[in-house]
Amino acid sequence: QAQLVESGGGLVQAGDSLRLSCAAPGRSFSNKAMAWFRQAPGKEREAVATINHSGEATAYTDSVKGRFTISRDNAKNTVYLQMNMLKPEDTAVYYCAAHTTEWGPITLELRGYVYWGQGTQVTVSS
Repeated sequence: QAQLVESGGGLVQAGDSLRLSCAAPGRSFSNKAMAWFRQAPGKEREAVATINHSGEATAYTDSVKGRFTISRDNAKNTVYLQMNMLKPEDTAVYYCAAHTTEWGPITLELRGYVYWGQGTQVTVSS
């Protein structure tokens, strides 16, 4: 059972923007690092962006630097991914994840992220 719920995906054209949201109904992840991953057909799941518990530290995979921004609102128990200048290669299912470690550092490594959502589809047409 998914403990995180993603929303905001859709079909857009290259150059457009989308904002993904990740909510955690009934549970707080405010003391954990959070991340967005994505998985395209036939490819492995890859980390896109991560943010620490306070929101003060972030990291991005090289392909999205300067275009994507991760943020969080702990009062709303929600994490966001603002995606600008979208490209067709950004097409994937996007997943939100929470790390198992409390008050831990940010990491783009898949290992350690144990709480997952069911994903939201992002499709970018050329």
